[in-house]
Amino acid sequence: MSDWLITGCSELLTLRGSVPRRGRALRELGIIRDGALLIHNDRITAVGRRRRVERLRESRRAEKLDLGGRVVLPGFVDSHTHLIFPESRAEEFEQRIAGKSYEEIARNGGGIRSTVNAVRRTPAKALHQSALARLAEFAAHGTTTIEAKSGYGLDWTSELKILNVLRRLHQDQPLDIACTFLGAHIVPPESRRRPAAFVDQLVRRWIPSVATAGLADFCDVFCDRGAFSVPQARRILATARACGLVPRIHAEQFAHTGGARLAVEQHAASADHLEMLDRGDIRALSLSNVVCTLLPGCDFHLGLPQRAPARALIDSDAIVALATDFNPGTSPTLSMPMILSLACSQLRMTPAEAISAATVNPAYSLRQHDRIGSIEVGKYADLAAFDVADYREIPYYFGVNLCSLTMKRGTVIHSKKCETLGHETAR
Repeated sequence: MSDWLITGCSELLTLRGSVPRRGRALRELGIIRDGALLIHNDRITAVGRRRRVERLRESRRAEKLDLGGRVVLPGFVDSHTHLIFPESRAEEFEQRIAGKSYEEIARNGGGIRSTVNAVRRTPAKALHQSALARLAEFAAHGTTTIEAKSGYGLDWTSELKILNVLRRLHQDQPLDIACTFLGAHIVPPESRRRPAAFVDQLVRRWIPSVATAGLADFCDVFCDRGAFSVPQARRILATARACGLVPRIHAEQFAHTGGARLAVEQHAASADHLEMLDRGDIRALSLSNVVCTLLPGCDFHLGLPQRAPARALIDSDAIVALATDFNPGTSPTLSMPMILSLACSQLRMTPAEAISAATVNPAYSLRQHDRIGSIEVGKYADLAAFDVADYREIPYYFGVNLCSLTMKRGTVIHSKKCETLGHETAR
């Protein structure tokens, strides 16, 4: 590893301050104009105005990277992805255009079940290779940490295959991966006549085995119409907590079920989707430490009219985060900048709120806010530089990747237009 002196930050968005961010604090980006930072090995050792940082004795022997007036912010933390799958579901996309609903497609054997069948027949090596390519794309869009779920296996052999692929990926490439066991994605086809028996299997065998083997940090459940009921989800998450896994929950996406209140009850790290919240849910979430992870890419891709009530959640002081929900059926995007665009245009979040919701708050939901999510002394040198003059231009230019450089723990893992970056050694 090298020591780096990074200068040429027209706007350095530090996101320094309290974590998690609620209400008005979401707009506090801690911007330093003409900023610079000093990195030793994988950690940030100094942050401030360029002139002050350049005068430090340690800066004299650091390798200098001049970003030429770019906007720099913490690397994005994408706290909801379904990384491991072998192929797209483009055929279903065309069916939805023709008028079929997501649930109609699922009833006819499509949806999650089609990906489950594909994962079961795909060797682990092929799943690993496709995931490696996707992780490079995450990095190219400024993401430095992701959460990734199992849940496309739904039998023990296939779930174990996914979890082992995730563990190997964590060792084979630079992005950090927080692993979530989602054995309770849906009831698998072979158990659809015996859903109670499948839940028994989850709580008696699968969850304890995953926890004992250290294969995951979190346990998730899809609590919604057509998936798991609140009583079933409660039993699954209570078992996970007892085994040392932190609960997460897919809640209130297609129907109002009580999943959001269950998240509060079970002290979940996050409740995700939340399109069908009511006022009571919003109040309960605002009084809790549950992170409300909104997934506007999913609503956009499915063409759903209902949106998560981002403004009501923010105005009520709930903890709000954003994520891609990257998956082959409902949100096939790896781009956090695109998610910021949708959050601003569709959920009426400000650009500053969206950036906080894509950095510090998801870091909190992954229990990693002490080391990622902001640019502060002592934290990992995880950052992304964008070829814009103003941070608001990141969501403004929707569908365009303006990320010039991504750094993970002090190592450059993506660089675009390298010839335009001033790069010299300061001695």
